[in-house]
Amino acid sequence: MLSDGGPVYDSVLEAVGATPLVRLRRIVPDGGAPVWVKTEWANPGGSVKDRAALNMVLDAERSGALTPGGTIVEGTSGNTGIGLAMVAAARGYRAVFVVPDRTTKEKIQLLKAYGAEVVPTPGLVPREDPRHVQQLAARIVAETPGAWLADQYGNRANPDVHEQTTGPEIWAQTGGRITHLVAGAGTGGTITGTGRYLQRTGGVTVVAADPESSRYGGGDGSPYFIEAVGHYLHPGTTTDTWPSVFDTSVPDRFERIGDGESLRTVRRLAREEGLLVGGSAGTAVAAALRVSATAGPDALVVAVLPDSGRIYLSKYFDDDWLTTLGFLDAPGGPLVRDRVGTYEPGLFVAPSTSTVASLITAVPPGTAVVPVVQPRRTDATTWSGPDVVGTIAVADLATLDPSAEVGAHAGPPPPAVGHGEGAAAARARIGDGPADAPVLVLVDGRAVTTTTRAALHT
Repeated sequence: MLSDGGPVYDSVLEAVGATPLVRLRRIVPDGGAPVWVKTEWANPGGSVKDRAALNMVLDAERSGALTPGGTIVEGTSGNTGIGLAMVAAARGYRAVFVVPDRTTKEKIQLLKAYGAEVVPTPGLVPREDPRHVQQLAARIVAETPGAWLADQYGNRANPDVHEQTTGPEIWAQTGGRITHLVAGAGTGGTITGTGRYLQRTGGVTVVAADPESSRYGGGDGSPYFIEAVGHYLHPGTTTDTWPSVFDTSVPDRFERIGDGESLRTVRRLAREEGLLVGGSAGTAVAAALRVSATAGPDALVVAVLPDSGRIYLSKYFDDDWLTTLGFLDAPGGPLVRDRVGTYEPGLFVAPSTSTVASLITAVPPGTAVVPVVQPRRTDATTWSGPDVVGTIAVADLATLDPSAEVGAHAGPPPPAVGHGEGAAAARARIGDGPADAPVLVLVDGRAVTTTTRAALHT
């Protein structure tokens, strides 16, 4: 229904979809193809996941899987849960969501604002762990009469809604001129459905924007700091299972984007384009800018921006958070990098599953304490901060069983400081401790070297 002032709806759910397309004006490379962005935060629940949430619920109602008075359950990093919570409130369902503990507090507050119940759980655990997001959600469904698991990772209604709505919208909004679609893959629903439609209709090239360490694009699966995109793999996971809704034949190629590039793009979008968006949107735009630079002026690039930056104010727009992780420089000095000085690439670490004997023979001379990490590829020169799980003193090695695993004797992980953090602020933040104890130094969230508390005082 229309009025002179715009659309009028009988329900908030009718407002899902038909989001604006906006042209980027100031950050596109000179001579590059124009870049337009699909502003999915304009959905009433604030993200692209509103589309999938509504379609999954309607499909479950039609099939009888979800009945009046039932309970909607899902494991989610936030946005799908928010969309489902909105739908649940509008249609009279109870809602319970399992969220990883790395989820922003804004997302959790939004879930609760809609009346949903939130069950936090550790985010960095093997898939087989009963605390894993999906495992815990499935258990809640099994124990709750009338519960229905939305299962965004395996529910065909997720990609189908993008093939039915998002793809056709973009095609119509560009008058069929789109040549390249850029989108991230979390569950893979958005890029699968949207890309499938645009490839079939106009032969559009589909580019998947992926965090650099995500398994989708060939990374090692180590933790990254961009929420709701990519595929993390815990080293203890037995089988690396990808979402069944992600048709990996749809993307023509992947653009792997480091966290630093994503977050710097997010901040540029806010300050140069007036677009306040989330981290996965920064990943998509960073990839779109790369595509623009090589596609030529006759191409037309469209990037899907999943959500708003309003739900990431405590992270991506918090200067302190960014500085302590090495994404941003503090305004004053001296900085940590001034204390650390130059360093050689290649942080010496001990995988937690390596043996004491192998570490004794490999440790460089003069090393007092070795960081212990999750076992990943051996050629890495930097390590994701959350993958550093402990430390072990070299002096203690001779007293241990040579065949024992290093991880069994590791102490707590060392404190970490940002490369561009103020040295005095970093020293005060990590507190007191042995002067010669190791301190990780992070650049873009990855440990590049170690220093000591004493060095931060010099």
